[in-house]
Amino acid sequence: MPHKKNPDVFELIRGKCNRLQALPNELALLTANLPSGYHREMQLTKEILFPAIKELTECIEICTFMLQHIEVKTEILSDEKFDLLFSVEAVNNQVLAGVPFREAYRAVGAQIADGTFLPLRSFHHTHEGSIGNLCSEQIAMMMVSVRAQFICDFKVEDLVDSSCD
Repeated sequence: MPHKKNPDVFELIRGKCNRLQALPNELALLTANLPSGYHREMQLTKEILFPAIKELTECIEICTFMLQHIEVKTEILSDEKFDLLFSVEAVNNQVLAGVPFREAYRAVGAQIADGTFLPLRSFHHTHEGSIGNLCSEQIAMMMVSVRAQFICDFKVEDLVDSSCD
């Protein structure tokens, strides 16, 4: 979609973190079926772990930098080039009013085709995860729960100056 602008850095971090999740399997395969005694092949674990630690550290640094410098453009949707984003909302409103989905879809599609579509930019969603109900408190509670599983001397708010032993 031409209007979609993905934050590239976060996509790359997601990809790198997913790749890091494969490390336990790689280590398990490397160390499987070892006979008893001295195992020279254990030195190969360093080739896996050291770059992974470096990559994870870099991901955390990049993410910290990005979150400190992120700018949310709150008025971006008022630009007319984004009008068609609200077409789904128009269809949903008609469906909620009792119009069958197929008819609502065709009607909004016809408005778009003939240039009469006028987006309604105000809506009040309350379902979980929507703009009207971000579930911020639940997310914060989950974060506290996850943090409690780690022995760290940092606060989430102070990620820049964090050090975790």
